[in-house]
Amino acid sequence: MSKEFTFTIKSLRLDENYHPANSTRITTNFANLARGESRQANLRNALKMIDNSFNALAHWDNAQGDRYSVELEIVSVDIDVDGGGETFPSIEVLKTYVIDNKTGERIEGIVGNNFSSYVRDYDFSVRLLAYNKDKPQFSIPEDFGDLHGKLFQYFVNSEAYKQNFKKPPVICLSVSDNKTYHRTDNQHPVLGFEYLPNESSLTEQYFKKMGLQVRYFMPPNSAAPFAFYFFGDLLNDYSNLELISTISTMGTFQRIYRPEIYNANAIAGAVYKPNLKNLDHSLTQIVYDREERSRLAIEQGKFAEEHFIKPYQTILEQWSANYA
Repeated sequence: MSKEFTFTIKSLRLDENYHPANSTRITTNFANLARGESRQANLRNALKMIDNSFNALAHWDNAQGDRYSVELEIVSVDIDVDGGGETFPSIEVLKTYVIDNKTGERIEGIVGNNFSSYVRDYDFSVRLLAYNKDKPQFSIPEDFGDLHGKLFQYFVNSEAYKQNFKKPPVICLSVSDNKTYHRTDNQHPVLGFEYLPNESSLTEQYFKKMGLQVRYFMPPNSAAPFAFYFFGDLLNDYSNLELISTISTMGTFQRIYRPEIYNANAIAGAVYKPNLKNLDHSLTQIVYDREERSRLAIEQGKFAEEHFIKPYQTILEQWSANYA
């Protein structure tokens, strides 16, 4: 019998008064916006962009384009490995709610959206770098992502998850700039045209170990496709409003963080190769430090190594070996 871990779930409203908790990864989309002199304007502008994007996609019975607004909650999940009451911040995701201003109804959206994980930082920014240090050719350890993937699946199947969320998570990420994507004839009214990548990416393989499959869609009003990671059936398990809450939220963050791709002035064609050096794009009015983000990923990975991987190494290895 494998050991039981305990999860604690906390929620915090993401609004213009949000201040990141000490345990929050500073490179997380929403945390990065909530810092510095422009923090309140950044948050206010980003939330307004999300509402505008939502109403543009949910345009039926919405002549004025102001029927809906989106509320966001930051969901923080802490894990207690040895039952001693010491917890480690395992993941942070966003939960969307849709407010129908016409009926006054508050509709539950999707949990996931953004995906923040210290152990992922450790895997990509510490372990992978160390593994490849003196190798002539880049390679990946065979068990890369195993522990992280099992911990994530363990959480999604836990009582804590089931008590807090009705449906499995959907995570929405940007496309990879070293892959080529081909548009198919498959078109969904909300998700838009489906695209297929020319090959699998390391991110895809990593998320597969988390139990997630991926499909790529380019929603109406978007300049490029997004990667949607999910369990089950993305197109039939979620309502149009649920899907729109994810598209509008993550589309907004990507326009801020990846303007070369998602705020490009020319939209993706039938064959699309994302380019982070694309100069033909517009910037949003939102301040963001991208260089700091890369540097901090290594610091965050080392934090995970020091406070989670090393102290609990024996327990984690035994648990991982027994977890099915």
